[in-house]
Amino acid sequence: MKHCDAHRHLGVLPAYPFYGGPPIQADITARGTIKELLRDLDEEKTERALVIPNYGVPQADLAFSFNELVVEAAQTDERIRAGLWVSAKPQDTDLTAKALQLAGEDGVKALKLSFLLGGQVDQEDVRPGLEKIFATARTHNLVVHVHTSPGGASDIDEIGKLVERYADDVKLHLVHFGGGMSGHIKLIGGRFFDWIEQGKQVYTDLSWAIGFAPRWLAQEIDRRGLGHDRVLFASDQPWGDFTGEYARLTSSFVDGELAGRALHGTFEYLYN
Repeated sequence: MKHCDAHRHLGVLPAYPFYGGPPIQADITARGTIKELLRDLDEEKTERALVIPNYGVPQADLAFSFNELVVEAAQTDERIRAGLWVSAKPQDTDLTAKALQLAGEDGVKALKLSFLLGGQVDQEDVRPGLEKIFATARTHNLVVHVHTSPGGASDIDEIGKLVERYADDVKLHLVHFGGGMSGHIKLIGGRFFDWIEQGKQVYTDLSWAIGFAPRWLAQEIDRRGLGHDRVLFASDQPWGDFTGEYARLTSSFVDGELAGRALHGTFEYLYN
């Protein structure tokens, strides 16, 4: 079945001593050039891809430095859409302002926000940055991608506040569907569907999903009769694995229409 990738990264990061260990480069399949990215898309037979700057090393300028590269990629090949790296932290104000100047460029379709590198949704000094980011998304009809993972500032309890605050008129993509056991249970158990029923423009992908979650989500979509148009396939390359993510989604979303929407239909709606 044809497929589009709603979340993957471009850019090579330096080695870094994570968690007090020696310097490492864990993202071993990271790509630093547009040519390498296009070769991967060809090998995977990926028809379209949303490409976002690689990040993870706690040096703000690194992720920002890849913004122009992903815009260039989008303007080089029509298969690629660009997502810009932004930050709501006050110390990143100038870098984010420069990034947001690219929001109107051809091929830019999303803004990527993560609290993995610091900041919290409810911090007083973070709020002005969030307002600017979401105002830009609203003006240019961009999707805001937000990383989710259990605990801390990226927990769905925290990121859900962004859904409540902004998703009435801005499309919000919850990357990794909560990112683990607690997030999956909170979302599939009701919260994800409650937001949809309330009219929130909330979307997600199943990269990093624990084994039980995709099948349960598919079952709940069928039972409730909604959410079928809110899930996208994403590889999260190089932090994820294309082959594994594709197999997990297609083995769980066995209904042809549901799988088709997740693999390409919803991507085409959001980004084409």
